[in-house]
Order: sequence, then C-alpha cells, then structure tokens
Amino acid sequence: MTATLKETTVAAGQAVLDVRGLTVEYASGSTPVRACSDVSFTLRRGEILGVAGESGSGKSTLITALTRLQRPPAVTTAGEILFHGRDGSPPVDLARLDGRQLRRYRWTALSIVLQSAMDALNPVMRLGAQFADVLRARDRSLSKKDAWARAEELLALVGISADRVRDYPHQLSGGMRQRAAIALALACGPELVVMDEPTTAVDVVMQRQILAQVLRLRSELGFAVVFVTHDLSLLLELADRIAIMYAGRIVEVGEAAALYKDPQHPYTQGLRDSFPPLHAPLRTLRGIPGTPPDLRNPPAGCPFHPRCAQRIEGCEERLPELVSVRAGHEAACLLNDMANATEGGAR
Repeated sequence: MTATLKETTVAAGQAVLDVRGLTVEYASGSTPVRACSDVSFTLRRGEILGVAGESGSGKSTLITALTRLQRPPAVTTAGEILFHGRDGSPPVDLARLDGRQLRRYRWTALSIVLQSAMDALNPVMRLGAQFADVLRARDRSLSKKDAWARAEELLALVGISADRVRDYPHQLSGGMRQRAAIALALACGPELVVMDEPTTAVDVVMQRQILAQVLRLRSELGFAVVFVTHDLSLLLELADRIAIMYAGRIVEVGEAAALYKDPQHPYTQGLRDSFPPLHAPLRTLRGIPGTPPDLRNPPAGCPFHPRCAQRIEGCEERLPELVSVRAGHEAACLLNDMANATEGGAR
C-alpha cells in the first residue's frame, strides 16, 4: 500500500446524507438506459467517502444526481437523497426539490468541485469577481470590498497568494486553478463537498499537495466529502470509506484499510491488484480482462460475471444484493452468500 496521507480516521458522527435506492436513467430511444441502479449509502459528518470504478461505471451520473446538476435525458426515477442539516431540522429529500428550493442549499449546504477547473472557472472574469459573485449571492449585505477581501482569505486557505485575486484563470497553473476551485466550493461554509476527480489534470506532486490540503481543510472546517475517481490507489490514501461501483451499482463498500487488505468482491480485487505497491516484493500486475458491460443491454445475473475469474454456478442468473460481510463492510457477490451459507451450516 502507498504511504498514506491520513494520520487518523474521523470518528463516525451523525449522518449528513442518506442515499436510499437511488436510480437514474437516460430516457433516450425506445429503451431507457439505467446508469445508476438502487444505489444506497450513508455519509457522516466529517467523513470522506471515496467512489471508485472504471469509466462507465456510473460515478459521474451518481454525483450529478446527488448535486441535482443532471440534465435531460438523465432522470432520477426512484430513490431518496436525504440531507440532514447541522441545525437539527428534519431531513430534506434533495431529489424532490425544485430549482428555487435547491438554491437555498447550494453553496451553503452542498457544493461541488468539478473535474476541469479551467472549464469550471469563468475565463473572462478575475478570480476575485467570481468569489464575490458567490459570496454576495448568499449575503446581500456583504459589500463588494468585503467580498474581495474574503476572496483573498479563501485563496490563502488553499495556499494561493492573496495578490493573485486579480488574476484571470489562464494566469494560474493547473494546480492553482484546481485549488482555487476548491476554495470557491468552500466559500459559503458547506456541510458537504462533492469532488469529481479534482486531481486528474495535475501531476503527481501537485496531486499530493491538493489531497493534503483537502484533508487539512476537512479537519479544520468539518465538512464531509464525496470524492469520485477512477484511481483506487488515491482513495486508499485519502478516504475513510470507499464505495466501488460497477455497471451502475455499488458492489462493495467498506473502510479503506479493510477494503485494501481483504476485498470481498472480485472486481475490487482486480482494481487493487492492477496498481503496484511502493513497499512490497515485486509481483506481476494483473489487469481485469474484458470491458465494462453495455448498459443498453446488460448481461443477465451479476453484471461482472463475463469478466470474473471466480464466477460460480448462478452468477449468470442471479443478481447479487449488497449484504453485510462483516461490521461496516458490504459486498454484492454470490461467493459471500455461499460462504455465509457454509458458516450457517457449520453452526
């Protein structure tokens, strides 16, 4: 395992987000394409939940559904996205809110850091002006001068000199733009930040600096994070828990260390074994054969069975459910059902 950025794991607190049975379809053509199917998880305050999987696994569809940024033909057809505010008020189902109601929660309760900061930041506006727009939209009493001063503070928070507040995005390096996007997401003190592969476009040195700052800011400000990436090795350094997605479903979820040491789904094992550890004997790396399924015509049974070297009788017919395999760890694999049945018989 790579040297970890984490020193401690955030203790489990109260839930900030409960996702229950979330299903998202792309209603194009005669047959809808189900890109997310029956996704459920709980995110607690101060926790970092990593979401990993290959391209086409449903990660981006999931986060656009969570943040209500999806556009037609994507439609949330089932499920709940329950947001629990820190004020103790009853939970709110974000999936049921209209645009006007959502504006109450965006930036102050829920914000997002997009994958490409150059696209997320307005190229013809100075950084300070973009921060001021967000801040003054949430606080009408805030003067322009005070908003720019607050922008300087936010940039300093992520290690950018305050004098860069008058720069345009193209005047910043890729790493600085990405850190500015993170600062912008934190401008109004949100309780939950969704990060969509925020380090993909930067080199590994800057990637580590950004991740270290995310952990530091999480510790100081107490926000929760949903961190989406295709890079499982990165999440092992960053996340408290990790959810593995395949073919629009969560196939395994558990604490990062347990998921690395003893994955309970063959797909997770394949992802883990496809990158080299820094401190371990040399070994042959093995990729996952084949390609993810076409969600327009998914295979029957377990969607991973055509690529799985551990498939057993029933994998081609039965769709495994996400069940507990040990405390705080769930997986959707018939191998676990068989193991549980064997243990039950032995007792």
